[in-house]
Amino acid sequence: MYLYQQYCKETFDETGVLRDFSLHYPDHYNFGYDVVDEMARLAPEQCALVWYGAHRERAEFSFGDIARLSSRAANVLAAHGVKKGDRVLVILKRHYEYWYVAPALHKLGAVLIPATHMLTCEDLAYRVETAQISAVVCTPDGDTATDLLAVQARCPILKTIFVVRRQLDGTVDFTTEMEQAGERWARVETRATEPMLMYFTSGTTGQPKAVIHDHTYSLSHIITARHWQCVREGGLHLTVAETGWGKASWGKLYGQWLCGCAVMVYDFNVFSPGRLLRVMAECGVTSFCAPPTVWRYFVKYGMQKVPLPQLEHLSTAGEAMNPEVFRQVQEQTGLTVREGFGQTESVLMLGTLRGMEPRPGSMGKPTPLYQVLLVDEQGHRVPEGEVGEVVVMPRAGERQHGIFMAYCGDDALYRRVWRGGVYHTGDTAWRDADGYYWYVGRTDDLIKTRGFRVGPFEIENVLMEHPAVLECAVTGIPDADRGQLIKASVVLADGYTQSREMEQELTAFANARLAEYKWISDLELVTEMPKTISGKIRRVELRAEDAARRDA
Repeated sequence: MYLYQQYCKETFDETGVLRDFSLHYPDHYNFGYDVVDEMARLAPEQCALVWYGAHRERAEFSFGDIARLSSRAANVLAAHGVKKGDRVLVILKRHYEYWYVAPALHKLGAVLIPATHMLTCEDLAYRVETAQISAVVCTPDGDTATDLLAVQARCPILKTIFVVRRQLDGTVDFTTEMEQAGERWARVETRATEPMLMYFTSGTTGQPKAVIHDHTYSLSHIITARHWQCVREGGLHLTVAETGWGKASWGKLYGQWLCGCAVMVYDFNVFSPGRLLRVMAECGVTSFCAPPTVWRYFVKYGMQKVPLPQLEHLSTAGEAMNPEVFRQVQEQTGLTVREGFGQTESVLMLGTLRGMEPRPGSMGKPTPLYQVLLVDEQGHRVPEGEVGEVVVMPRAGERQHGIFMAYCGDDALYRRVWRGGVYHTGDTAWRDADGYYWYVGRTDDLIKTRGFRVGPFEIENVLMEHPAVLECAVTGIPDADRGQLIKASVVLADGYTQSREMEQELTAFANARLAEYKWISDLELVTEMPKTISGKIRRVELRAEDAARRDA
């Protein structure tokens, strides 16, 4: 029996698609003890982690290994004063240490705060001060450790800096202390409803928000892993994500281990589509999830060049996937991509679940964990085919699992997104006659032109079909007569040159395929897009740049 089945009840329709899903767990549920240690008891030799380094190093860890190492790590952390309730920053890239440091913090009852190594000193100081972080476990690579020492001098709340695989004055040598630590660890009692994890959002429209999840968040990812990514016991799942991002919790730890599936980690420094495909083939990856950007690189490289006979299931999330990329992946691999939608604040909200027919460009349907609605600006439900904001209404008589419990230090914002008794995602979509949802854009990004509401993605989708377009972003610019005009910013693919003729070609290409009210009025070729450190385009900066030029 799968371990996850101890914590949920599932029912399926006549076609085998998940219809109802409810969680059941003890008040003291804790992933570190009840999943990691329990898997070590049930299947100590079963593979939990396959780690592949940038220089072809390879290491495998069983569930028994992870249980022992996480208890050792808990002893190291506790010896330096880390205790229940403390907030601990973890910056470990794709290093294998993350997979025992994370459950160690869960065992301690401390709050795990993953972050990317790309943060600057100012970024780090903002996080330390906002979340009142008292300790950090970090990578030896680059300037991260020295930057943290500088932050510590400014922020005395940060007491201890642990560094793996490196000795540095002013820090604790985590690796050496792990070698000396004992494996015995007495359970610290925690409650399922207490804080377990905090993520800072990528900040596409403002300062990053600190999102807090409780221990049941890990259980809520059963749907993510089992029914969307389609992981299986004894399989090997790879999600392309650094541990600093919420996507790592979606695809590199919780749901996968609950389902008895090992996770594969490729600890690369420079992304290469061909190299990643070859590593997947060598390691025997059975299920794979990546953002649409990776799929675009894959199809341009040609996935058919690298046989992947063990690969069974594909999925994508993070942004909407272009239907042409979807078609090319299917043509090159014979497999369809399951799309999904969720946020740092949630687990999978919408998805093409196991047994459902994928529709290119659609996010799928609401998962049984959520009651999803589309509403207008007044909070009224919108009819089929019309654009509305995606909101979540708690099911009657049930605690809403998988949705965050608070924004750290910002109760007012938390109340605002939960106004009217529903959670407002800030994302918009429309629903077709069969109940599939189709992404439109962020509420802040919607363009209102000549009385119509236009989502950037539908125009970007068309532009992406032109071979000269590497990436693009559509925004609205003020216009006295029409409210807003539609502008496209485009980065060209290799082999194409910026020119007035190219701007005209791309504008004509898109407008010939768009309804007149969606026509592009202004197209600008740019060398790069303003992005968050997670790689998402900041349309708010594009709009600000346009406004600055108009005011100049």
